[in-house]
Amino acid sequence: MSDYEIEVGTWNDLSEGSTAVRTAVFVEEQGVSEAEELDGRDPDAVQFLARDGGSPVGTARLRFPEQTVGKVERVAVRKSHRDAGVGSALMRAVEDAARDEDVSELKLHAQTRVEAFYRQLGYETVSDEFEEAGIPHVEMRKRLDG
Repeated sequence: MSDYEIEVGTWNDLSEGSTAVRTAVFVEEQGVSEAEELDGRDPDAVQFLARDGGSPVGTARLRFPEQTVGKVERVAVRKSHRDAGVGSALMRAVEDAARDEDVSELKLHAQTRVEAFYRQLGYETVSDEFEEAGIPHVEMRKRLDG
């Protein structure tokens, strides 16, 4: 896991790598439309990009729709790097950034197939299943300790 470098920055800084990962995972692999995936909210979010030897392999973004609640979105890891700790490293970086902004809780919409991954990280399911971009999701939340 120490091979992965997590960059934190703006959309201007990280859009190229983040778009490459999100296009590969969400558009090509999962069939989400590009218009839905690139929703125009990226400039308002903190961006996270995981690199392996310089190549972008994972991404996430963090928005602040409420003052004390952060929303984790667009978490994606290339198929070649799944189950290798990239997602966990990204989520640790997201949680650290949220704490730096004095956020006390994070929420996210998890695809049901990765609900167990988020549960291992301390997230709790707080909704019934719903559909987003044609994919089943649940809302999950986690309280952050100072």
